[in-house]
Amino acid sequence: MSTEEDLCIEVAQLRRAMQTRSVIDQAMGVLMAAFSLGSEDAWNVLVMVSQNTNTKLHQLAQQLVSSVQGVALAEAVQQQVAASLAALYSAADIPSQGPAAH
Repeated sequence: MSTEEDLCIEVAQLRRAMQTRSVIDQAMGVLMAAFSLGSEDAWNVLVMVSQNTNTKLHQLAQQLVSSVQGVALAEAVQQQVAASLAALYSAADIPSQGPAAH
């Protein structure tokens, strides 16, 4: 590949990252609010669920954000969120927490 082709690919990747960052940040906020997580833990849950469901991170983030707006979250995603939270709590040796009371 030429340097010009490499630069074109990099620009396309950066544009895509800029377009998907907002929804990923929103999904992290959903997890942080719902489960009293810090930003690093919310990120780790997103990554684990994305990998375990073979879903692109930005698509998973959109599903989580949409679920707050009333769209049902797929059962497989729900299960993986629960499993990821359980793994996180187990690793941190803290009790499991349900959704934050409001």
